[in-house]
Amino acid sequence: MSAAPASNIPPSSSTVSVSIIDTTSSIKGVDTWKFLSPSIKGHDYLSTLAFSFFIEHSASKRKLMFDLGIRKDWQNSSPFLIGRFKMGGYELTVKKSVREILEAEGIDGRDIEAVIWSHWHFDHTGNPDEFEKSTTLIVGPGFSSHKLPGYPKDPNSSILESDYAGRELKEIDFSGSDLKIGKLDAYDYFNDGSFYLLNSPGHAIGHLCALARVTSSPDSFILMGGDAFHHAGELRPSPYLPLPADITPHPFQGCSSCPGEMFESLLPEKDSTKPFYIPSPQQKVPMHLDPDEAVRTIQKLQEMDVREDILMAAAHDDSLYGIIDLFPKTANNFVKEGEN
Repeated sequence: MSAAPASNIPPSSSTVSVSIIDTTSSIKGVDTWKFLSPSIKGHDYLSTLAFSFFIEHSASKRKLMFDLGIRKDWQNSSPFLIGRFKMGGYELTVKKSVREILEAEGIDGRDIEAVIWSHWHFDHTGNPDEFEKSTTLIVGPGFSSHKLPGYPKDPNSSILESDYAGRELKEIDFSGSDLKIGKLDAYDYFNDGSFYLLNSPGHAIGHLCALARVTSSPDSFILMGGDAFHHAGELRPSPYLPLPADITPHPFQGCSSCPGEMFESLLPEKDSTKPFYIPSPQQKVPMHLDPDEAVRTIQKLQEMDVREDILMAAAHDDSLYGIIDLFPKTANNFVKEGEN
C-alpha cells in the first residue's frame, strides 16, 4: 500500500454545517455502460437518486446550496433536454423542489446566499428561478463562454435563460491563486478555511467539487463530489486503499468477513490497487467531456479518499442511505458515528 501525498488543507478553526438532502429526484433507465467501464455483469443500471447539500457557515449563518437535483417541473426544461429524455427512454420522477424541502423544515429560501452548480447537467441544476434574484448562481470555469446564452435565446441550449437572468452569475476563476487542496486548485469561499470549491475537470465543462470543514480540533471534512465520480468503484481500490485480504463486515452475509479474493476477478488486470471502474471512454453516447481528464481528477480525489476524516459524498451515491444522517439532520458527526 502506497502512502497518499499530503492533502495540504490549511489549518483553521472555522467550520460550516452540512446537511445532505434527498431531493426526491430519480431517473429510471440509466445504463451503467454509458458512464462506467468496464461492464460488470449484473450491474446494468446506475443509481440515479440525486443529493443536494445545504451548507451553513457556523459563525455568520450565511447559507449556500450545492446542487439542486432535477427541477420539479422538468417538463419545462429546454426542448433540447426534453428530446434527450425521450430519446434515452428515461423516466423522471421529482416529488418536491429543494426550496419546498428546505421550507418544510423552517429554512427560509430567501436566506440562501448562493446556489452552486457542481456542473450544468439537468440532474444537478434544479430550478434556480425558485430562489430570489438576490441569490447568486455560482458556476465553474468556462461555463459562460461555452454554455451561454440559455434557451430560448439559444434554441439548442440545455439550460434556460431563467436559470441565471436577473441574478448575479459568478464564475469561479482559479487562475489568480496558487491555493491547492491536495492536487486540486481551490477557492476559499468564506476566506476562513471552512469551505472550498475545487476545480475538478473531466466530466463536464466547469465541473466543481466542494470541501467543507464540518468540525475542528479534530478536523473532519465532507467532500461534495458532484459527478466527479458516479460510483464508489471509481475511487476504490486505489494505490492507497488496495483491495483488502478480508472485507469486514461481510457485504452479503451475516458472518464476520468476506475474502477479498472473491472480488479480484472483477478488477482490471486483477490488480488490487486499481479501481473497479473508470469513467467510460465510449463515444456512442458520450457522457464525459474528457474521460482521460476525468480519470486524472479521480486519481487526485483518491488521495483524499484514504483519509478517515474526509467523507466522500457523490451526488448519486445511494450507499450513503442508512449510514449517514440526511436532512434535516446534519452530517457533521460522521466520524463519531462511524466509530459507534
